[in-house]
Amino acid sequence: MARDTISDLSTFLVVARERSFTKGAAKLGLSPSALSHTIRLLEERLGVRLLTRTTRSVSLTEAGERLLLTIKPQFEEIEMALSALTALRDKPAGTVRITAGEHAAEKILWPAVERLLPDYPDIKVEIVVDNGLTDIVADRYDAGIRLGEQLDKDMVAVSIGPEMRMALVGSPSYFQRYPTPVTPQDLTAHACINLRLPTYGGFYAWELEKDGRELRVRVDGPLAFNVSHMVVNAARTGAGLALVLEDMVREDILDGRLKRVLADWCPPFSGYHLYYPSRRQLSPAFAVLLDELRKSDTMKPPLPFEHSPGSGPKP
Repeated sequence: MARDTISDLSTFLVVARERSFTKGAAKLGLSPSALSHTIRLLEERLGVRLLTRTTRSVSLTEAGERLLLTIKPQFEEIEMALSALTALRDKPAGTVRITAGEHAAEKILWPAVERLLPDYPDIKVEIVVDNGLTDIVADRYDAGIRLGEQLDKDMVAVSIGPEMRMALVGSPSYFQRYPTPVTPQDLTAHACINLRLPTYGGFYAWELEKDGRELRVRVDGPLAFNVSHMVVNAARTGAGLALVLEDMVREDILDGRLKRVLADWCPPFSGYHLYYPSRRQLSPAFAVLLDELRKSDTMKPPLPFEHSPGSGPKP
């Protein structure tokens, strides 16, 4: 097979994955017109059309689908073999792509990367913050970080953090205007700050649990955000009640800036896990990062129930 054909097939693979000449060109460091020309020459050489182009999208023809299914595993094997060669270097090298939610990226992933990079200058880490449940195989990530309850069964999962809890909080100024809720049903009379999550297809329904009884409460209020730190900021100003990860408001609770309510309706749950496909060979660079994440001590364990300052009366 001619060297040009191998190069063009590799280029086709990028466009097929991205479903876009613009995105594919950005990944390859080419102009969209040069990339389109390369694909056109490949189609002429093969004698079939591989891609259907419109003004807004790129889709695969039947021939393109068949070619993708044929060459994709072969190129992935080559990539894994090349990655494995870095084990022969004095120090691991290569790029590690990881997706994580906003909180996990800030509290777990970034501290580990910050500790690792000075000792491994040849490792590059790409962190993509995404609050949705990303398909790490389809999107070509080495791994993802999610809560244990959100993991697929065909993934290898490694615990990288302690158990966690949610915290339902409001500011002292808010509770000067509204009574303290003593049951989840009381929340319907409160101004609550909503969080829009792509995994829920809308607003997050507040998940509460006590003595095995689980409730999903649809709340209402004047504000909604799609990132948790804005929810916390709004709660601090007295704009409403917020249900967020305890770690995000731990110091606020301890210092009295936020008052916790219904604490016994927020039991601990499984914390963050790093997950990756069971069939994927780990590169030396990824193995180094995994070891660093296992040593992560940046998150504190949940506050005990008896030490939840500001909790309202127990229902």
